[in-house]
Parts: sequence; C-alpha cells; structure tokens
Amino acid sequence: MIYCGIDVAKHKHAVSLLDEQGEQVKPVFMIENTRPGFDRLNQELGGVAGPITVGLEATGHYWLALYDELSKRGHALIVLNPMQVAAYRRSGVRKVKNDRHDALWIADFIRIANLPATSRNVPTILQMRELSRFRFWLSEQVGDCKRKMLTILDRVFPEYERLFSNVFIKSSRQVLKTAVSAQEFADYDLSELALLLHSASRGRFGDQQAERVLTAASQSVGIGFLANAARVEMGCLLDQIDLLEDQRSRVDQAIELLMQQIPQFITSIPGIGPVTGAAILSEIGDIQRFDAPEKLVAYAGLDASVYQTGQFEASVAHISKRGSPYLRHALWQSAIVAARYDPDLLAFYQAKRKEGKHHNVVIGAVSRKLVARVFIVLKEQRPYLIR
Repeated sequence: MIYCGIDVAKHKHAVSLLDEQGEQVKPVFMIENTRPGFDRLNQELGGVAGPITVGLEATGHYWLALYDELSKRGHALIVLNPMQVAAYRRSGVRKVKNDRHDALWIADFIRIANLPATSRNVPTILQMRELSRFRFWLSEQVGDCKRKMLTILDRVFPEYERLFSNVFIKSSRQVLKTAVSAQEFADYDLSELALLLHSASRGRFGDQQAERVLTAASQSVGIGFLANAARVEMGCLLDQIDLLEDQRSRVDQAIELLMQQIPQFITSIPGIGPVTGAAILSEIGDIQRFDAPEKLVAYAGLDASVYQTGQFEASVAHISKRGSPYLRHALWQSAIVAARYDPDLLAFYQAKRKEGKHHNVVIGAVSRKLVARVFIVLKEQRPYLIR
C-alpha cells in the first residue's frame, strides 16, 4: 500500500508518497490547483506500483475539486479534519511547519492511523450541507422581513399586532395586502372586510374579527402621514416573503430527494424530519470524529458556558453557542418538535417547566438529550428504538 498525503491550499497543493514502512517513494512535489496540475497528479499516481490511499485535509472549500477528481479515478480517499493532523504533528520532535512537511505528516498519519476510507456519500452529504445552509440563509431573510413589517405596523397601526394570534398568519397577511395604516382600515367597509377575512381564513374569521379591527383602527394612535410610504413598504415585504418561502419550499424538496439517496436512520428519531435531519447529518460529517456525546454537544454549542473570576462564579449558565450555528439551529428546531410529540421528552419538558425553568432553558436540555440519541444512532448505524 502506498500512502499519499496532500496538503491543500488555495493555489498549490503539496503531495507526499510514503510506503508501508514510512519511507518516501519520491520527494514531495507541488501541483497547481489547475487542470494541468491535476493531470500531473494523476500521472504521478499512475506511475506508482500498488494500491494507493489518499489523505487530504478538509481545508475551506479548496479540497472539494481535488476530492472530486481523485474519487472519479477510483482512489481510496480519507478526508481529515485539520485538527487531527495538527494534533499528530505536535507529537513530533521537530517543530517544522510548511506545506511540504505537512504533506508528509498527512501521509504518515493515514499510514499509522488505519482509518477507514471516507464514505462515498460525501458528495451527497456536501450537497445537503450546501442546501441546508442556504435554507438557513433564506429563513434569516424571512425573519428580517417580518421584523421590518412589525416596525412599520408599530408606526402606522400599533394596535394591529394584538388583533391576531400571529401577524404573519395567512389571513392577516392577506388583509395587509389591502390596507396597512389605521387610517386605511378605518375607511374599510365592515361587510367587505368581513368577507375578506372569512375567505382568507377559510371561515375562521368573519364579522366579529372585522369589527375588532375597525374598532381598533378608529381608536389608533398610528402616524397617519406615513400611510402612503407604509403601504409601499409593506407590499414589497409581503411579496418578498412570499418569494422567499416559495424558494425555501423548493430547497426543502431538493433536500428530501438527497436524503432518499443515502442510507440514514436519523429521521427515525422523533422530532427529526428530512430537512432538519439533513442539516444535522451534513454538519456532523463523520461521527467518528466524536468519541462521546458530550463532545458532540460542545461542537453544537449546546454545552453550558462557565463564567468565573476570583471568588465569583455565575449561578446561571447559558449555552456556549460555540461550534456550528447550523447544527445548533437544526437541533433546537428538532427539540421543539420532540418536546411536543415524543412521550419521554414531553414528560421531561413538563417536569422541568413545573420546576420553574424557562421554556428556552428546557428546550436547551431537550436538545442535549436529542444529541445523545443522534450520537447513538449514527455510531451504531441503526434506527432509533422507541421504548
């Protein structure tokens, strides 16, 4: 077996080849991050007798093109976390740090570590990560638009927010497409508004809700001279939200299709669906990087932060929010669902709430329990067994 270590960089990659005894097959050489550079690498590897295992660090996005090229050539590939190689390098006597030496360290690490080849599902996993992060961005944009809508209403019709359980439900959004300021609502015909509410809410609202809206509008302290500007702004924001939510639905469909292409059991855990499951899987990557659930909790930033100085130690600990924000968000959303529909977690949630714990504190605890389930399912590659 020949072990090939590649130190990945933006413009050039350093390549090292070692045999099973750790001796260099040939001197370390450099290749350009270009098609001619890849051709040279394929030529060099093609001239080596025997099977080759290639190890490369997941450095930014620069390793992806190289991974794609080498996987097409059928090489066994091991994608390494840079921290793994850094820890191994520190075990050496000589403190040398440059691209050529790093390539040697990578080759030697995969030679002695006896790591399994990285799953062939990596391209699919990376697509899921790309789409999951894009979906997160879309959701952030939707949130920004909604916060701006509330700011507008707070100026021109501050009482409106209390008229609906949620300003952004379908019936409310439909109404806001026709009127925004209190002055505009006050001029509305009662029967016309009741008909609009009845249609938009599928019969849930009608005359009574219309009367509430008109009464609030007639007594509002909203700023009247901003009405025209508010109508333009609100129309743009509502259109933008419709577009963003439609795009998010398209992304959800693409993610679900990708989830069907890989063997996975994470969606067997109550509270985790295809979309959140894809985010969790793609952000965790290789579960073998974590040897305990606590380390996965810390990677998600769900561990408690510690604040201590001198004789003072904080009595209330907040989550650290280190690690992957995308993983933390997906676990948090899953925990909210699990706390409602999983019997064990529902009982746990209710017990903690009775103790006086805040909702968010308890959801954080539920998230950590969910991480333990994810850890076991991924480590043992089996479905979650509901007790």
